[in-house]
Amino acid sequence: MEPGILAASLFDELAEATRDDVGITRASYGEGEAFAHGAVARAARTLGLEVETDPACNTYMTLPGSDRAAPPVIIGSHLDSVAEGGNFDGAAGVVAGLAAIASLQESRTTPGRDIRVMGIRAEESAWFGTSYIGSRAALGALAPGALETARRADTGRTLAEHIRAAGGDPDALDRPFLEAACLHAFLEIHIEQGPVLVEQDLPVGVVTGIRGNRRLPAARCLGAYSHCGGMPRRSRQDAVMAVTDLIARLDRLWDECEATGRDFAFTVGKLSTDPERHAMTIVPGECSFSLDMRSLDGAFLDDLEDRVAEAARQIETRRGVTFELGAATRAAPGVLDESIRAGLLDCARSLDIPHNEMASGASHDSAAFAAAGVPTAMLFVRNPHGSHNPDEAMELDDFMAAVNILTRWLATEGARE
Repeated sequence: MEPGILAASLFDELAEATRDDVGITRASYGEGEAFAHGAVARAARTLGLEVETDPACNTYMTLPGSDRAAPPVIIGSHLDSVAEGGNFDGAAGVVAGLAAIASLQESRTTPGRDIRVMGIRAEESAWFGTSYIGSRAALGALAPGALETARRADTGRTLAEHIRAAGGDPDALDRPFLEAACLHAFLEIHIEQGPVLVEQDLPVGVVTGIRGNRRLPAARCLGAYSHCGGMPRRSRQDAVMAVTDLIARLDRLWDECEATGRDFAFTVGKLSTDPERHAMTIVPGECSFSLDMRSLDGAFLDDLEDRVAEAARQIETRRGVTFELGAATRAAPGVLDESIRAGLLDCARSLDIPHNEMASGASHDSAAFAAAGVPTAMLFVRNPHGSHNPDEAMELDDFMAAVNILTRWLATEGARE
């Protein structure tokens, strides 16, 4: 099948089947994600690929190479989405792998090693509060206890229950399905989630590194409820004011980092008082919040955990409150392979495809593979309007520019015997 037609038809099929009232929803280990895995598997079979799944329900679609014993190249990304998101975040990377294989077949190129497209489960942390579930599970690196402690935000059921309901085997995840040392490379094409390529009028970016993160998904501050008119400022134990103090400290740190060239970003994506007790005239005695901190510098991320804990202790003393920061989740920065990146740059130049080099501010499955020691690289595709919203707007021509770079690399470098 012609690669562009294959890609367009898959994107249309995914959009039509997983559309909600606002955008696209493919919940991790949910109905929409399951449909997406089925759709790409059907497309793979039309290309004559071998299709299999692992105990975490990741999908693998393989073009055999001339040397089946050689370590394979994996091309992949995730097929879940956030609620009311867009059609291309994640899915573009899986469709790209299939389109690249179609291009190799069209040119009658037999790779020297297997090319395996991986449809990955549960990358979006919005559902289970932790990142890279599918890729980490495949690599034998799932966080200890996650199967029973991680619960899906909308159902309350555990990760193990959802994997089992999807047809997987959570009891088999104590050993890797993919041996990192036996993989030649992992490559991921993903839409850019910011405005850089749009601002520079470029279709493609070659990624230099991926931010790691430290997250507090379920933090809270406890103070004391009181009447706003009768309680003087010195006596208030205001949980909201205490949390905003913490946020302000992190914002000042961000200013310092920008001034000194250190990479940092943070987000408080959830911030709420108790709807059963809050009111306009009540000093809030409880405030729940989340905290997502990101950087390319792993040592800085480690230091941030201590900084936040110390800031919380200081605010507790000043405000008469108590912080319960909860269990942190951690993802190391993704250190990408210089040799593969240089090869992708050479391919872009040889194809006369305009491009830049840029870091990834967001997390991706590539970070899990890089952390496991797999040589890893990424390409970004221009995407107006950002991601995690219904307005994702990747153009097929931009997407195919990235596919062409990937295909050239596979034919000249990545699949060489």
